[in-house]
Amino acid sequence: MPVAKHATMLLICAATLVACGKPEPGAPATAALTAAQIQAALANAPPVVPVAVAAVPPEHQNGKRVFDKTCGLCHGAGVGGAPRPGDKANWAPRIAQGMDTLYRHATDGFSGATGYMPARGGAAVPDADVKAGVDYMVSLSR
Repeated sequence: MPVAKHATMLLICAATLVACGKPEPGAPATAALTAAQIQAALANAPPVVPVAVAAVPPEHQNGKRVFDKTCGLCHGAGVGGAPRPGDKANWAPRIAQGMDTLYRHATDGFSGATGYMPARGGAAVPDADVKAGVDYMVSLSR
């Protein structure tokens, strides 16, 4: 997430917490951030720079859909030792085991030294979709 979005979210959260907080008895009331204060903070934030996103090839469209809906919940953030797509060093030993092993670990589940992979990512996903998700992540990680 770009820095400007982080700053915006932080300011919104801070304003919400201040506005919704219950003052302690005897404590002076504090004012919420004003619109002018928020605009001033945003004016000092670094500019948002658009990033070009590579188009997903047609053969990986379904895999991206499955990743976005299921796989990405863990693999997107590296939760529980899940290798993040694009992390070539982390994926290399897994890819070296062969696609059949990756498919089996994804469909049946796997517990390894670096984490746990629940069967089908913990969702009711057909075999073809599991394989498409694996293919998509591997395509980003070679």
